[in-house]
This record gives sequence, structure tokens and C-alpha cells, in this order.
Amino acid sequence: MPTSPSSSPAPSPTSSGPQWTAEEQTAITASKKQYSAARVAIDAALAAPAKADRVKLEGAGNGGTWINTVLEDIVNFQDYGWYETGSTKVLNTQVSAVNLKLQQPQVDLINCIDSSAVIIRSQQTGKPIPIGAGTSKRQKVSSRMVYAPAATGGVKRWWLITEKELGVC
Repeated sequence: MPTSPSSSPAPSPTSSGPQWTAEEQTAITASKKQYSAARVAIDAALAAPAKADRVKLEGAGNGGTWINTVLEDIVNFQDYGWYETGSTKVLNTQVSAVNLKLQQPQVDLINCIDSSAVIIRSQQTGKPIPIGAGTSKRQKVSSRMVYAPAATGGVKRWWLITEKELGVC
């Protein structure tokens, strides 16, 4: 139905997403940076699982239940005689929630992780280990970052504490 000249104008476009306060934006920037550092440390650990070090992984911000998942992956790589070449890339990151009023402030991220450059190899032969045909090289994950001291105490910092696969991105 055509509009008449007396119709109200179309609404102006709005920004796509929440507007963050300066304090929230500072937390978002710091947590994104720590998330990237945590992922780099995981790639390094899986590239040399026999030399993987929990202290280094925690030093890069891997904590909570997530550090247990990472350590399980390292043990599996050791048990199967595998290592990884290449590295994952964080293609994009969106912020799904920020709550700085909690005892341990948190930032929830949605990340697209690209593992297309990663090859799992046999330590004996160096040859690639075949993975399932239906395994996607791009995974969408929900990641929770919290601002807290280490379990042993000390200065507060951002920690990657959980990560959950959401599907393909």
C-alpha cells in the first residue's frame, strides 16, 4: 500500500548492539586481549604436549573448568602420540554480556574459531592424523571471562573459565 505524504518518516537506523560504558569497554578490551593470549598458549601446549606446562597455561589466563578441559586434551595428545602444527585464529568476537557488578566481574564473548590451519600429526611419523569428515574447521563458541585473582591469590586479572561449542560459524 503506497504511503501518503502525511505518513511518518521511516525510523532512522540504530546501531547494531548495546552501547557500552567506558568502564565496560575497558573490561571488554582487556578480556578480548586475554582471550587471545589464552588461545595462543593452548596452541603452544598442543604443539609440544610433552612439554606442556599448567603454570604457563594459567599464566596466559586459562582457568576455571576450562583449564581442566585443556589439560585433558593435552593428556589425550600425549597418550595417542599426537602433536599439532599450525594455529587457530579467532576470526571475530562479539560481546554477548557484560556484568561488572558481580564479585568476579564477567564478560561473555561469542567467538568464531578457525582451525583450518591446524593439523594433528603423529609424533612417530609426522604424518597427519585423519579426523572425521563432518568435523568443521570453524566453530562458534561461547566463552566466559572473569576478573579474579588466581586460586593461589595475587593480583586480579581476566581468566577464560568456560567455553562451550555453539555450532558452526
